Amino acid sequence: MSWLSIIIETDCHHAEALADALLDAGALSASIEDADAGTDKETPQFGEPGSVTTPGWERSKVIALLEADADVDELIAACAPLAGLTEVPSYTREVVAEQNWVQLTQSQFDPIRVSERLWIVPSWHQAPDPQAINLILDPGMAFGTGSHPTTRLCLEWLERTVTPGVSILDYGCGSGILAIAAAKLGAAEVRGVDIDVQAVSAARSNAERNEVGARFDDSAKEIEGQFDIVVANILSNPLKALAPAICSHVRAGGQLALSGILVEQTDDLIASYAPYIALHVADTRDGWVCLAGTKPER
Repeated sequence: MSWLSIIIETDCHHAEALADALLDAGALSASIEDADAGTDKETPQFGEPGSVTTPGWERSKVIALLEADADVDELIAACAPLAGLTEVPSYTREVVAEQNWVQLTQSQFDPIRVSERLWIVPSWHQAPDPQAINLILDPGMAFGTGSHPTTRLCLEWLERTVTPGVSILDYGCGSGILAIAAAKLGAAEVRGVDIDVQAVSAARSNAERNEVGARFDDSAKEIEGQFDIVVANILSNPLKALAPAICSHVRAGGQLALSGILVEQTDDLIASYAPYIALHVADTRDGWVCLAGTKPER
C-alpha cells in the first residue's frame, strides 16, 4: 500500500486554514512547516503560549498525506477558496511507500548516556551498561525521551540532589522519566502529576517497566502534602501561573528545580517565584535553563 504526499507553498495568513480545509476534505494528515527551513532565512518558533509574535512562517508549506488514488487537482481547487486563497496554488507530489512505521520511529531513539552512572534506554534496546542506573523508557505520546536539553538538565540536577529516603513530586511528569530516575536514585516516596491522561498512562507503564514504586495522577487535586524535592519541567508561562501551587508542595527546607525555560526568560521566572523561593541558575544547555532553590525554613 502507498500514499500521496503533497506539498503546497503558501503564506502564514493562509497556511492553517488550508491545512484545516484539506483535513475536512479527507486528507489523512496535514502539517505546516517553514518553507525556508535549512536556509539562512529559517525562522525558529518555540510554540509556547504567548511567546510566538507572528502567526507563523511568512513562507510556509502545507504538507498533506492523501490516499493514493486521490484527485489532487480537484481537492486543492476545492480547498483553496475555503482557505481564502483567490488563486489555486501549485503543488509538488511524491509517493510514500508503505513502511514499518513503528520500527522506523524506534530507530530514531538510541540509548542516551546522561552521566557515568545514569543511562536512558528505550525499551526496545539492550542496556549498553547493565551495571549502570538504567531508565527503561517507552515515551509513547508523552514528552520526555531524555533527548531534550531540559530533560537532561533536570536529570543531572536530580542526580546531584536526590539522597536515599527523600520524597519527590514531579509536576508535569510527561513520560515519568524524572520521577522514575528519582526512584532509582533512592527516593522513597515518588509522585507525579500531569493533565494529559496519555502522559499519565505512559508514566505508569514506564514505572512498572522499571519496577519502581511511583504514583501518577492526572489531576493536581490528588496531590496533597509537601515533599523534600519538587521538580517541574514544563514551559515558562505555565510555570509562572502555577508558582503558588508548585511552591505549596515544597516543604520548608525542601528543594525546587524548574526547567523548560529559555535563557531570556530566566529573570522573569526568578521574579515570579521570588515571593516563595529564591531561585538561581543551576545549569544551562543549548539556550535552556534549569533554575533551583531551597524553600526558607519558617
